[in-house]
Amino acid sequence: MSRSFFRTYGFLGAMLLSIVLGCVLGALWPQAACLAPLGTIFINLMFCIVVPLVFCSLAGSIACMKSPRRAGKIMGTTLLVFVVTGLIASVIMVILMRLYPPVLKPWTDAAAGAVDEQAGIAELLVNFFTVEDFTALLSRRAMLPLIVFSILTGFAVNLSGGAECLTAKVLQDMTNCLLKLVSLISYYAPVAFFGFFASLVATYGAQITASYGRALLLYYPICLIYALIAFPLYARIGGGQAGVAVMRRNILPPALTALGTCSSVASIPANLEAAERSGIPRDISDLVLPLGATMHMDGSCFSCVLKISFLFGVFGIPFEGAGLIVKILLVFALLLALFFALRACRHSAPPPIAAGTNEERISYLSSLGWIVAPQPIETLSITLGETLEEPYLSYNALQLEQGFDLTRYCGKTLSRYTYVVTNYPDPARPCQLNLYVCDGVVAAGDLVCTGENGFVAGLAFPAG
Repeated sequence: MSRSFFRTYGFLGAMLLSIVLGCVLGALWPQAACLAPLGTIFINLMFCIVVPLVFCSLAGSIACMKSPRRAGKIMGTTLLVFVVTGLIASVIMVILMRLYPPVLKPWTDAAAGAVDEQAGIAELLVNFFTVEDFTALLSRRAMLPLIVFSILTGFAVNLSGGAECLTAKVLQDMTNCLLKLVSLISYYAPVAFFGFFASLVATYGAQITASYGRALLLYYPICLIYALIAFPLYARIGGGQAGVAVMRRNILPPALTALGTCSSVASIPANLEAAERSGIPRDISDLVLPLGATMHMDGSCFSCVLKISFLFGVFGIPFEGAGLIVKILLVFALLLALFFALRACRHSAPPPIAAGTNEERISYLSSLGWIVAPQPIETLSITLGETLEEPYLSYNALQLEQGFDLTRYCGKTLSRYTYVVTNYPDPARPCQLNLYVCDGVVAAGDLVCTGENGFVAGLAFPAG
């Protein structure tokens, strides 16, 4: 038990202890500023990994996607969710910074820096998505153009052969190697944080300690409260009550990994395992998780607003403006609109497909290209639980791909009609079609091959 405890929390404890010891040393020894290179080494090493990791993980995940159309659909939904949740976190922190500023009075010895000339809107848009040449992508300062380039590269590899393409395999192997490298560098983190905080406290003294104390006193509790409230809420919006149950069963391993490593990138493998246990299709998790680890961090939204407010206080600049409240209200209005739009997308069912009679079921299958026996060989009644459990949880991943969703029918009784397929392209492989019907409409369906090397697939007629 103790060994397991230290394995789980040991690294986190070492990180916290190194920060405390660094602060103590910096307060007692003014020359501790000479330890700053210890932290700089760690920061530089991580910055060197960011660019290749983002490129390989994003390009590799899209390259191995089943189809470009599916990749584009997943990308659009993912980015919309990222924007909405990130805005929510940012707005929350802006309001809190107005109520609880981290710095109460300006630092007297903080030097003011020069302000560069502001770029125009057109220039900002160009720099937002692109760079002048390829070499500029090799800088962490061009992170968003790098992400755009990585996504386009992934689509190009996908169109050139997908997962079977040698380039896709290289990208996946590179991603795995870089994740291992991140794990190795993370072992140095306690030493780095010790030197960094010792130098910081020795340089700025008690005023930074007090200011950081106020900042951390707000930051960590709000992150904890947000995780306890927002995560179940987002799971409820995305997957209904069943989604909340799945999240609670699988969130602990990746959460502990994130706490222990203090790295969203290092938690990707644990998240991938949790996604697989949750029944999420692999091509979705391979795209969304690396993308989220590099560009979607609600905690970073909190910290960014906190850092801006912190700097405003250091230099004595009021963290306010004539239109701040109006802007916050407008953002909230936008968030509410997007929130209800997402709920509508989630709860809006596809056009109902009549399947109350045998003629209607055969006609529907015929419209998909299938020719089946005139009568079902088997009819079963199946009652779903109040929440989806295995094997229906994994089975629903297939249904979501073709526009159905079994979570809509939790607690209801479905009729399963099994038909023999007579026109499968390979006559040597016996196949059957299953249609799940509830209240006279199709609720789910699948194609089952019962022969050697059998499989379960969607209702779409096989291409070619």
